[in-house]
Amino acid sequence: MAVMIVVGVAAGQSPKYKVGRAATAADVSEKDTFVAPDGKGLPAGKGTAAEGKEVFERRCARCHGSDGKGKEEAALVGGQGTLATAKPLKTVGSYWPHATTLMDYVHRAMPFDNPGLLTRDQEYAVVALILHWNGIIGEKDVMDASTLAKVKMPNRDGFVADGRPDTGKKAGKK
Repeated sequence: MAVMIVVGVAAGQSPKYKVGRAATAADVSEKDTFVAPDGKGLPAGKGTAAEGKEVFERRCARCHGSDGKGKEEAALVGGQGTLATAKPLKTVGSYWPHATTLMDYVHRAMPFDNPGLLTRDQEYAVVALILHWNGIIGEKDVMDASTLAKVKMPNRDGFVADGRPDTGKKAGKK
């Protein structure tokens, strides 16, 4: 993610409402990360589903429900076997192809009202909880950069590679 910093100008400041601030080098460094599907770029940290339960209840349940099955926002749990139906339920357990990119998403975008609030250990714990609720890992399985990269998601083979010439992949190959 590229962030433009303009020296001498408060680029993040809203002229009308006078809120926000320009991004600092530390802000940019923290957000200028990328986790690849193979796990490259995963940060240090660790967590289990058991540890994630308390974090989820405090930071996620308001939108996703206490069991991850949805509330104000999308369901994270369930939907297995529905993708080929008239009403598919696209969740982490039914649709998401890589556990590693789930970690990346949680880090960048959650909680919705305050992205970046969670520590890396809390992020790993919440991801572990969501994976556990979907029957993908055990409650006490420790998720970290090594173990998360080895998780096999149920729909990992449900996507077709982008065959455009600029992607370097042939259509139908992953």
